Amino acid sequence: MGTIQHLKTIGVLMLMLSGLNTALADTMVVEKKRFELDQFATFGGKTIKQVQVGWESYGKLNEDKSNVILITHYFSGNSHAAGKYHPDDTETGYWDAIIGPGKAIDTNQYYVLSVDSLVNLGVHDPNVITTGPASINPDTGEPYGLDFPVVTIRDFVNVQKALLESLGINTLHAVIGPSMGSLQAIEWASAYPDWVERMVSVIGAGYMDAWTVSALEHWAMPIKLDANWNNGNYYDGEPPLKGMTASLALITQNAVHPDFINQVNPEHQPIETAALEDIGNSHQVVSWLNQLAAERAKIADANHLLYLVRASQLYLAGQGQTLQQGLKNIQAKTLFLPADNDLILMPYLAKDIHQRLQSLGKPTQYHEISGPLGHLNGVRKIDQASTMLSDFLASGVNL
Repeated sequence: MGTIQHLKTIGVLMLMLSGLNTALADTMVVEKKRFELDQFATFGGKTIKQVQVGWESYGKLNEDKSNVILITHYFSGNSHAAGKYHPDDTETGYWDAIIGPGKAIDTNQYYVLSVDSLVNLGVHDPNVITTGPASINPDTGEPYGLDFPVVTIRDFVNVQKALLESLGINTLHAVIGPSMGSLQAIEWASAYPDWVERMVSVIGAGYMDAWTVSALEHWAMPIKLDANWNNGNYYDGEPPLKGMTASLALITQNAVHPDFINQVNPEHQPIETAALEDIGNSHQVVSWLNQLAAERAKIADANHLLYLVRASQLYLAGQGQTLQQGLKNIQAKTLFLPADNDLILMPYLAKDIHQRLQSLGKPTQYHEISGPLGHLNGVRKIDQASTMLSDFLASGVNL
């Protein structure tokens, strides 16, 4: 591939991976809202004071509040699931393809909410509101750092539940989420079965097996090896941007399939002159991944990434002693949509939960989605499941 064509290909791929969606003229304009709790008790038994998270909503709540769908977001995402903040924005929410008027999750019919997670990765994004290690500890007046308590997927769910209760909502027509959002969706169905009528797990899992726990740890290690991390005490100095960039580059590579990455440099031919001449020079594909990661690192926080990794590693449906008990609690109809070439949460994880629910006599469906993006098929190629989603959600709701 010639250099000019190669750079054009890189530009196209960067656009796809950066999360930019084509903004349609009639895309919903949405508002970021703030929810606050004076104090919050974690699953691990600790107390966090002055918790705040951002949230968004799409559509209208019906009179008996029975048309609510909760969207739970992925690891590096936030509550911006659909629409735009301003008509001139070039970027829409990550699932705008399926959330909106007349779409699979039809906002003419459903009231759709999404909530920023605790320890949200994009803490420096002006459109994210979250509490985590980078927040000020009201007891000390300084950032928490690693004094912030370990949080779990159950804690993300419990903050969402508190928000819903503040709105007078006590039932969910459905809870739907991709990746880390799928863990939250299953946790909702297991922890609060009386709330959840339907659950959709996209590119997800109901537990973290040993392989996945180990794989996620690799995301944390570059940060811990960066001297600027300083055991989490970097808020008065230089942040560990090198470690963060390396972590995000690894996450990006894991999130897509080799076939996609290989479009950058098919067959790796010819040998790149710069890499041959100097060991300090990188291959173009490596530079591309690092450039992409360096841009994302500007709005992220290293400690927050570590806490998100730990919350994911600790996940077991129901957060109890056994997976079997956690699945027994589920009363909702369930739909599993793994990506057939996912290299992060591999399809066997979703299939195992689906089969376990089947053996328990629970109503459950399973369908694999496809595409060139591996794990990211569940975000960027979700429109292929539009008909299945709309059919799964269909039932009599009071409009």
